[in-house]
Amino acid sequence: KKRILSYNMEMILFRIILLFTLCAWMPSIFAEKSKRGKYYKFTEVCMGTDFSILIDEDNYKMAESSAKAAFSEAQRLNNVFSDYKSESELSLFSKRSGDELFHPLSNDLIEVFRTSKELSVETDGAFDITIGPFSRLWRISRFRKMLPPQNKLKDAMKRVGYEKLILDFENKQGKLAKSGMVLDLGGIAKGYTADRMLDVMKANKINRVLIDAGGDLLAGDAPRGKMGWKIDIGGRKHPDLPSIILSNKAVATSGDIEQSITLNGKSYSHLINPKSGIGLTTQAQISVIAPTCMQADSLASASLVLGRLQGIKFLKSKPLVKGYHVQNINNNVILTKTHN
Repeated sequence: KKRILSYNMEMILFRIILLFTLCAWMPSIFAEKSKRGKYYKFTEVCMGTDFSILIDEDNYKMAESSAKAAFSEAQRLNNVFSDYKSESELSLFSKRSGDELFHPLSNDLIEVFRTSKELSVETDGAFDITIGPFSRLWRISRFRKMLPPQNKLKDAMKRVGYEKLILDFENKQGKLAKSGMVLDLGGIAKGYTADRMLDVMKANKINRVLIDAGGDLLAGDAPRGKMGWKIDIGGRKHPDLPSIILSNKAVATSGDIEQSITLNGKSYSHLINPKSGIGLTTQAQISVIAPTCMQADSLASASLVLGRLQGIKFLKSKPLVKGYHVQNINNNVILTKTHN
């Protein structure tokens, strides 16, 4: 009876957390004239956070129509990638875990899976989209403000591991080898979505644009009369972090400097270490500049888990990529860059 009670309480807690998150999905869109000039800003809630688009365009109707089309694409992709929506393509695929049959995958999902798998192999599991069982356990633990029980961590660990995601790229299908697996695209989906939003806007002849997909930034062509869009790297959490001028590139930041929780006197991130199943304890933040937003998003996530020295070394091996790593070491904030 105690076990049943405990399980029921955990499910109630999880549903409360889920309810608060789902409330953020209520659609809203508004536009405003930017103080920076003839820029229009459009905002909509997507993927549980605010997405915004800044457009340099005189024709308001063109700007509005293009922004609506881009947000429509973002909402479509949310129905593909969400691990909260029970009927999303990702959730339905996870529900079929342990099934010996291969299941068809959409072009969007197979592309994200491909990039994720390659990055998992390259980083020896520092990036791993199969951490869903850890994610759900950690959400409950953070809500209850206590570390997850070791027996539950061990059970979750049996259902985690990128090698358990088996893909057939030629036939665009896949399967999950272990029953009870849950996929979590939190470190890559927003970046991919931003890239597709920009594609939609370009198809609508709007090129001078800056997309903010919940903190992942993607710049199109520069505004008129300027070299690019001004971006503060990492929110300027360190005096040596620069403001940069960006065009036709992306920047993504991942870290726990602002979103940590203290348990038993130790600081833990909301971001999970796939090796341990609990939050990172490094008190670090990394910003990555890359040609695409999916690349910037996923590389930032992977590099943060790899740690300061190994993460910077990894980013240096990537062409056309720059990185800024900020870490609080003994109350001393240290900045490490991939370049001079």
